[in-house]
Amino acid sequence: MSKSKKRKRKSRVMLIIDFILLFIVLGFVYFFYITDKMQYDVSGDESIITNDIESKNMKDYRNIAIFGVDSRENALEKSTHSDTIIIASINKKTKDVKLLSVYRDTYVNIPDKGFDKINAAYFKGGYPLALNTLNTNFDLNIREYITVNFDALVKVIDLLGGITLDITKEELKYVNGYTNELNKINHTSVGKLESAGTQVVNGTHATAYARIRYTSGGDFKRAERQRIVIEKILEKAKTTDILTLNKIINEIFPMIYTNLDSVDMLSIGKDLFSYDIAEQTGFPFDKNADYYDGISYVFPIDLAANVTELHRFLFNEEDYVPSDTVKGYSNEILEITD
Repeated sequence: MSKSKKRKRKSRVMLIIDFILLFIVLGFVYFFYITDKMQYDVSGDESIITNDIESKNMKDYRNIAIFGVDSRENALEKSTHSDTIIIASINKKTKDVKLLSVYRDTYVNIPDKGFDKINAAYFKGGYPLALNTLNTNFDLNIREYITVNFDALVKVIDLLGGITLDITKEELKYVNGYTNELNKINHTSVGKLESAGTQVVNGTHATAYARIRYTSGGDFKRAERQRIVIEKILEKAKTTDILTLNKIINEIFPMIYTNLDSVDMLSIGKDLFSYDIAEQTGFPFDKNADYYDGISYVFPIDLAANVTELHRFLFNEEDYVPSDTVKGYSNEILEITD
């Protein structure tokens, strides 16, 4: 091969490499552009309480708290109750995801505020207090969170073209009732579902389904529905084209409040198609819904034992021994529930 042909071939190869590098760089620039649309706030990170926990397996998982708020004023920082509290635990090696719903009426000790429903922590102190409440009551070290208004849930499901849900006859009337309420909040005119059964539903109907708490099972069943909706969204997203995902990002990111920066989001997003929801459940596992001082709560029956089970479920850790702090809270709860 002549020197001139070698040079031309080399230049073509270099041109291809340069193009690939340029494409990668532009991809990163675009990614940072879209993530810049998020409401990014780390102002409370320094006040997050982390625990010196004797856990062999927790380091192998990335744990993110997801807070769903129902705020008509789009107040995502505080002064709104977190009606949805989900811990998403990602196995760094297998990419399996476990979802743990914490029932919003769970009786816990909110640091410096005293015992209350866990959803009051976000109202009283935003994400730092909500994370501190999870960490101190359940022996966790969660530092990352995502807060989303329910309006965002409607939009992402609509952009995905809907999700498939099995609506029971008991649930149907409540789906339609909440649909009317969501229409008033979002200034929409979505019609009612005509019948029960397995069907593709839009964002309004799916969000209405996730809000139902008056069927058998009450708030426990409601938390299960919320996990089902998240699972269905992930399933649909994994089969969706890039253009649709781009529309979702542009539409939804401004409605997200988080301390995850662009690098964090890239780290999570690159594995989107590898994630599988392996298991999902609600917490406390062993519980009792009852009244105390005229207010309804979900009481953990033996908080310490529940925390041991939580570590088994999330981190595959057998025989976890809770901290003295958790044991102390557990004893205080037993005193008022015995």
